[in-house]
Amino acid sequence: MRTVRSIAELRELIGAERRGGRRIGLVPTMGYFHDGHLSLMRRAREDTDVVVVSLFVNPAQFGPGEDFQAYPRDEDQDERLAGAEGVDVLFAPPVEEVYPDGFDTTVTVRGLTQTLEGDEAQRGPEHFQGVVTVVTKLFNMVQPDVAYFGQKDAQQALVIRKLVRDLDITVEIAVCPTVRDLDGLALSSRNAYLSPEERERALALSRALRAAEATVAEGTVDAAAVVAAARAELDRAGIQPDYLQLRSATDLSPVERVNGSALLAVAARVGRARLIDNAILGGEQ
Repeated sequence: MRTVRSIAELRELIGAERRGGRRIGLVPTMGYFHDGHLSLMRRAREDTDVVVVSLFVNPAQFGPGEDFQAYPRDEDQDERLAGAEGVDVLFAPPVEEVYPDGFDTTVTVRGLTQTLEGDEAQRGPEHFQGVVTVVTKLFNMVQPDVAYFGQKDAQQALVIRKLVRDLDITVEIAVCPTVRDLDGLALSSRNAYLSPEERERALALSRALRAAEATVAEGTVDAAAVVAAARAELDRAGIQPDYLQLRSATDLSPVERVNGSALLAVAARVGRARLIDNAILGGEQ
């Protein structure tokens, strides 16, 4: 595995592979790898000839008062884990390589970014502006055939799909299932913030999603009733969610009934950690 820090070196490496007709896969990450990240690398290893993993804690997607400085980092461990998964190139640029002096350009996807995480009461649309800008830059740097994202960040995946469609970017977007610990907690780098007691409370998020799934399986499709079943699990754990909403799994519009598929999305703070999770709920038409 090669670790590279400059765009010029990255392009030289990838360009040679592309000229050889090899298929390029990209896994964008902010590092501090867990098995969710590694599952994306494994999928890329299966699908493509050359696997590129970017490791970049993107300051543009953190708002004032968020945890940019405290975000967990361990590049030595990340290098070992990525190498063990057969990654070919680890791209770990410094901030000034991605955002050089005088950088003034941003990319905005409207609509999808103005709800849930993008609501002004939450992280705001500026969060997604930061995400979309850095992802656009990574697509330009690597020019991958396929890019891999996790379903845990369901809204982000929808936004990236729209970015690619609207701007005619020639990359396939593969969205891979959420990876969970055996107890159901969705894997996240921010889980490192949780004390043992907080981690136990955090399990209420996945229990809430399972309660909603069970409610739908029993034949209830009214959105208010499904959300109430999920909310009851959070209440039992004393967790006040930042949001708990049922929305269309395709365009994030509000839904009144679970028809076809709907996204139940939750965000909540447990101790220092702000956690997100979701489930796709299917119902009969």
